[in-house]
Amino acid sequence: MPGYPGLILLAFSVASLIYLLLAVYAILKFNPEARIEVSQTPPITIFKPLCGLDYMLYENLKSFCQQTYPNFQIVFGMADKNDPAIEVVRRLQKEFPDTDIELVINNRVTGTNLKICNLANMYPKAKYDLLAIADSDMHVENDYLNRIASCFDDESVGAATCLYSATPAGGLASKLGAMFINEWFLPSVLVALTFQKLDFCFGATMVVRRHVLEEIGGFDRLKSLLADDHMLGKLVNKMGYNVILISCLVENLVHEPDFVTLYRHELRWARTIRLVQPAGYSLSFITYAIPLSLFLIVFWPTCHAGYVMVTCAIILRLVIHSMLRSRLKLKNTSFQMWLVPVRDCLNFIIWVASFFSRKVSWRQKDFAIRSNGSLRNIEK
Repeated sequence: MPGYPGLILLAFSVASLIYLLLAVYAILKFNPEARIEVSQTPPITIFKPLCGLDYMLYENLKSFCQQTYPNFQIVFGMADKNDPAIEVVRRLQKEFPDTDIELVINNRVTGTNLKICNLANMYPKAKYDLLAIADSDMHVENDYLNRIASCFDDESVGAATCLYSATPAGGLASKLGAMFINEWFLPSVLVALTFQKLDFCFGATMVVRRHVLEEIGGFDRLKSLLADDHMLGKLVNKMGYNVILISCLVENLVHEPDFVTLYRHELRWARTIRLVQPAGYSLSFITYAIPLSLFLIVFWPTCHAGYVMVTCAIILRLVIHSMLRSRLKLKNTSFQMWLVPVRDCLNFIIWVASFFSRKVSWRQKDFAIRSNGSLRNIEK
């Protein structure tokens, strides 16, 4: 494959190695356990929208009840009066009688994003002006709220968010799912934040001041959007407030029962990212160093640089794999070298597949993504 096509593929391979070097640098800089100073402890309302029994739901929710923080409220919400998660919340209310725990059951639907509909139904029960929203599959340390509070001494801060690591809780599909979060998502965000200001949020934790949420139009503004977490940060930033990163790393327990579930889950993520960052996502193939260098060998076998590229790509990916395990103190993540190229190739396959449809599956429901980012129900 001589000529311009071969040179372009070679350039892409070089760019992918540069990206991996930047990822190493960004990981070394990242310190999720940095010491914090909390000058004020404003009361905080935590929203926990629930739907069904996620894996280890009780343990995850319990971690939010065990906060060493003087004044906080937890509002749990769900739409179905027969949801099995209700019993988990009732158990927590009994075990933590001194914790202000509210349960909201309301099936009112105002849009196609059912999580946001749930939050809108929970909102009237919020007592405090600092609102934290966290996905149901997150596990936190007991200083979580202290770290949140440390971000809001500055009135220019309208919202805050935090990154998350993944712990596999299952077989090979779960391990690959955790690797995606730890070794692709997390480094890619750290590299991006090396060059740009944070202006979006992650569903792992979104914290917003009540008056700022109301200024952007409340939950009603997000009720039919797929990327509600991303857009919350964008809207807050557009209003002139800063969005900052909380100095903590929450834990996501990844339990993927099979490869089909894993594929659908990650395809939804991919199409969401493609929607909110179309240009950046289109160029994100640069992050798949191993597949790119393998393509270079396949299509230009006489290019000796290709074999050097493959070797360097594998070495750098293994370095990142090892660094993240030790630096982030990842649990249940044994060093398995053979999974690294498998994970990179799967990333590339999902990236390609994400361009062929606007359909996503979410909580056993199918949706189509409109061009404005809103969701449309697809009847089965």
